[in-house]
Amino acid sequence: MKKALVTGVTGQDGAYLSKILLEKGYKVYGTFRRVSTPNFWRLQTLDIHSKIHLIPADLIDMGSLLESLKVSDPDEVYNLAASSYVGTSFEEAVANAEITGLAVTKILEALLHQNPNIKFYQASTSEMYGNNKFKTQNEETPFYPASPYAISKLYAHWITNVYRKSYDIFASCGILFNHESPLRGMEFVSRKITNAVAEISLGLKDKLVLGNLKAKRDWGFAVEYMDAIHKILQQDKPDNFVICTGESHAVSEFVKEAFDVVGLNWKKYVKTEKKFFRPIEIDYLRGNAKKAAEQLKWKPKTTFKQLVKIMVDEDVSRWKSFLDGKAFPWDAPLYPDESKLITRISSRKITKNT
Repeated sequence: MKKALVTGVTGQDGAYLSKILLEKGYKVYGTFRRVSTPNFWRLQTLDIHSKIHLIPADLIDMGSLLESLKVSDPDEVYNLAASSYVGTSFEEAVANAEITGLAVTKILEALLHQNPNIKFYQASTSEMYGNNKFKTQNEETPFYPASPYAISKLYAHWITNVYRKSYDIFASCGILFNHESPLRGMEFVSRKITNAVAEISLGLKDKLVLGNLKAKRDWGFAVEYMDAIHKILQQDKPDNFVICTGESHAVSEFVKEAFDVVGLNWKKYVKTEKKFFRPIEIDYLRGNAKKAAEQLKWKPKTTFKQLVKIMVDEDVSRWKSFLDGKAFPWDAPLYPDESKLITRISSRKITKNT
């Protein structure tokens, strides 16, 4: 039986990947950060909470990492842990650098000391491309990171590549473009939209406040992307792979599709505020997954329209169940009203791209 260690197991990606690994017969270990209220709702939603061997760990603590590797003795390590919300990285730049960037070096060092034969996957991101001038981005496209998060991820990406070449270890990176699902966190614009649409359709809310509606992204279904990263570690040689749909859609398109699901005109409910713009906006991202198609035999299956409908339908269903008094693991009711949060970004001037 293969064994896998998944860092960030309580997040969207960690939960879906763990389910895939369990279905393939793996023994799955997952690390999570100890907090006053553990966040296991995604694992509970997928009915895999009791099937995963949970290990409390802090990625910036070397002793904690070594202990996690010792306890799990894995064949594969998937590093999905990060401070992954781009906006927050401007508020907590130092913490983001330590958790998202430097921690990856510590993981790699721990692997070298514990067992250099362990296969390692690093979750890289399309945010590393920033405002590049290319129509599509692939594995060879130059990086122009435009946020503390993207810079930290780029460090993690390059240090993984350097360790691969320097120590001849199996260390691969997946450069994943936006990948969404009903398990996406409320802080992400996709889920913010679909949850608000559900509330508005049920008369619980009367507006949705967003930032840059013109920003275009390559949106895919997270479940399919986790299948891709598993394939990455099954290759004969380590490498980097872009995972994407090859299509780009504006935030306004996502909004329109979401409101269309519930039969409402989005322009009646949506407004924008500068506080929800990033200090440096990224206007356009669109990936090219030709390499993944050829070598991994992977292609996305869910369309943009289908993805939005899946998310809206699930959020509507959740709110209806909640209003009926049903108890189930979920995040939306306790999520704070972002319009009332005092942030550094809200008081700063927005940088226009040239």
